[in-house]
Amino acid sequence: MTEQATPELVVAKRTLVGEGSLWDPADKVLYWLDILSHELYIYDPATGVNRTIPTCQAVGTVVKRAAGGLVLALHNGFAFLDLDSEKITPIADPERSIPANRFNDGKCDPAGRFWAGTMEFGCAPDAGALYCLDTRLEVTEKLRPVTISNGIVWTADARTMYYICTAANTVRAFDYDIDTGNICNERVVITNEGEGGFDGMSIDAEDKLWVAVYGGWGVRRYDPVSGALLRDLRLPIECVTSCAFGGDHLDELYVTSAVGGFDAEKLAQQPLAGSLVKIDAGVQGVAAFSFAG
Repeated sequence: MTEQATPELVVAKRTLVGEGSLWDPADKVLYWLDILSHELYIYDPATGVNRTIPTCQAVGTVVKRAAGGLVLALHNGFAFLDLDSEKITPIADPERSIPANRFNDGKCDPAGRFWAGTMEFGCAPDAGALYCLDTRLEVTEKLRPVTISNGIVWTADARTMYYICTAANTVRAFDYDIDTGNICNERVVITNEGEGGFDGMSIDAEDKLWVAVYGGWGVRRYDPVSGALLRDLRLPIECVTSCAFGGDHLDELYVTSAVGGFDAEKLAQQPLAGSLVKIDAGVQGVAAFSFAG
């Protein structure tokens, strides 16, 4: 069950909090970011170029917009990003009255809505919430309270949503209505029985979950129906933050991590920490959904 994975270095970088990995199958690039360095990255495997776009504020996650460009979840709410001009245009900030909070992880659902959650910069308990930006550019609060809103994915039949709050250290499932975006019937389907905290999450073509484990030295594959741990892919990187299937066949798992708070000794012991790496997952993932608004 426990395997020593061999990561391939993709982009050498010491991100404070690398996050938000997302593969774009149309343009064949990987979006990722450093939350606390206020930078969005676009990695092109064909050229090896890792483009940097400054966001000028903490950036929690990124999704592609079907109409062109990207959509970001920032310290100050949701915003469009024009890739040509690099101009950021605010959409809505549901927590404008809570300046100590910022957005963290999120993704688009199968209907093209953008779900993302918040957290307090210092990880204060129960300070955040999970929101949904719909295609009319209206924001609805979906879940409160949460402490560190993190990974979120949907099953192939679009009937179940899985969600992680890192502080709870579980994966929760919700019945999901694709027509309305409503969620109900909350239940815990996976509990972390190992070290670290559940962070970002991806889903494969078999509806199995891949969870990045912060402080857990790797990525784990779970069966959300039985709750069983199927694989524990160990990496020489302690604070793994997100994972995303990419490549022409969606069978390469890109992984981000963090080095914030590391001293010189830890940095020397973990030369790949903070960099973008990839591993052979042995299975195929599913393509990410784009924002339809």
